[in-house]
Amino acid sequence: MPELPEVETTCQGIAPHVTGQTIQTVIVREARMRWPVSPEIEDLSKETILSVSRRAKYILLTFESGTLLIHLGMSGSLRVIDPAADLRKHDHVLITLSNGLELRYHDPRRFGCLLWTSESPHLHPLIQHLGPEPLSEDFTAETLKTAAQKKKTTIKQLIMDGKVVVGVGNIYACEALFQAGIHPKRKAAAISLTRLDTLTNEIKAVLARSIKQGGTTLRDFLREDGTAGYFKQQLAVYDREGEACLSCDTPIKRVVLGQRSTFFCPKCQK
Repeated sequence: MPELPEVETTCQGIAPHVTGQTIQTVIVREARMRWPVSPEIEDLSKETILSVSRRAKYILLTFESGTLLIHLGMSGSLRVIDPAADLRKHDHVLITLSNGLELRYHDPRRFGCLLWTSESPHLHPLIQHLGPEPLSEDFTAETLKTAAQKKKTTIKQLIMDGKVVVGVGNIYACEALFQAGIHPKRKAAAISLTRLDTLTNEIKAVLARSIKQGGTTLRDFLREDGTAGYFKQQLAVYDREGEACLSCDTPIKRVVLGQRSTFFCPKCQK
């Protein structure tokens, strides 16, 4: 599924084309998503998109009257495209802009959402209880240490908890733990502040690299212009079970934690 770098890449990709543009028409071809598409969306004609931003994996399109929250779900994408381009089967929402372009929401599995709020998006029930952004100054070793004392869990499950820190999905959790040399099954509360500091820095680094390179393409994620991301080429452990560790040649192992496949080097990670 699209993770934080893919969502950030999408935001950066569509922002120059949609910011400041007035909506001409909105066509909802399929309203049955994870939650029904908010009917207010079809009343956005003549409204102007003031900004494009991101909170966790939610894309926020801000208007004078409120905010459109978009989540890409398991297989969704947003593309800025010529309205004359052929429609695909799973192009569910079409937003035509004053510059002649069209913003298309595509989601084969329909597990994403397009929800409207007239209040601050940060007060929305899906957002208000989320933890700090991983690339912000609010995410530190100290915040991880405090959370670890409250939650008796493994370090991988801790950093994937959206109430502790947002957007550290399975791929990036595996990669950051490898770079930090920390075994994913280690109890979070037993890890020193020094090692947690290394981990927070590696989380920031691996996410920043992925954003710079365009997001990780796995299965059906495409960037806003339809091209693939490139970070998958640099994955050190994720989806490499049985392959040699890039550092020590030990075969990469896989275990299941919290119902998620977890990849690690049994020699490099302690």
